[in-house]
Amino acid sequence: MSITKSKTNREGSRTNGVERPSLLGFLYVLPPFLLVFIFVGIPILIAFTFTLGFTRGPNRIISIIGQQIHVKNHWWGTFAAYTDVFHDSRFLGDLGLTVFVTLLSTFLVIALAIGIAIYQRIIGGKVASTLVTLSIIPLFVPVVISAWAIHTFYGGDGFMRSIFHYLGVNFPTLTSTPSAIVIGSVWTSLPFSILMITSGMQGIPDALIESAKDCGANIVKIIINILLPLAKTPIIIAASFTAIGILGSYTIPLFLGPNQPTMLGVEISNFFAGYNRPQQSLVMAFIVFIVASGIAFLYVRSNVKSAKESGRL
Repeated sequence: MSITKSKTNREGSRTNGVERPSLLGFLYVLPPFLLVFIFVGIPILIAFTFTLGFTRGPNRIISIIGQQIHVKNHWWGTFAAYTDVFHDSRFLGDLGLTVFVTLLSTFLVIALAIGIAIYQRIIGGKVASTLVTLSIIPLFVPVVISAWAIHTFYGGDGFMRSIFHYLGVNFPTLTSTPSAIVIGSVWTSLPFSILMITSGMQGIPDALIESAKDCGANIVKIIINILLPLAKTPIIIAASFTAIGILGSYTIPLFLGPNQPTMLGVEISNFFAGYNRPQQSLVMAFIVFIVASGIAFLYVRSNVKSAKESGRL
């Protein structure tokens, strides 16, 4: 009798084969959700209202201190601050440089990570292990140290120009150029992508590769038809995190990039602290946030698709 009742209770907790949300699970999720909402969500909402010209309440002090503050002229606010930003030629140049550096650096990082991961998965051996080990060294070097090292290495009086000078070759000065930002971004972003993509490649069963070889498939076909498709999720995750990190980077562009145009991470700081235009700096920050949200959508979509394929959703 008790067994039947217990079974009935368990079945009663389901609706058409789908488990009802558990109150206990909701209570487990509630504390971190409230923490993020209070300390992240509310400040973001306040900052967004400030970009629309809401200068009272929490935004009162900063609106008094800042320059070129636009006050709302409708109940919903005003887009005057956004108009200021998009009509500023500096912002358009900064946005173009930011997108260019992000796309190029992400492509190079993912290409290098995939190449090293495939080499370790197919060839293996001490050379591959050494290559992976060396590639993750930047993970343990602070970004500011890496930026300064690259600056002194490729600077006008740096190591590369000194060596090539004795060889009679005029090596170009790469610092204060977009090329230096790309080099620094690749250096600092490569370790995470290496770890992510390499672990994804190593998780592919050997039986699939051996079966493909027995069927006459060469290395190129194995890479295209087996390794890359099965490692698609970690590749997308690595690309998403790499692009978002480069998009909002500050230290590397500050040390290695030109003064104008510069990356938006540096320009936001300039507008906020240097030019005392906090409203316009927040507009730029939200534009970066929108671009990053588009990149994050790929990450979320990949995770959801992977969960559906594995039967977790």
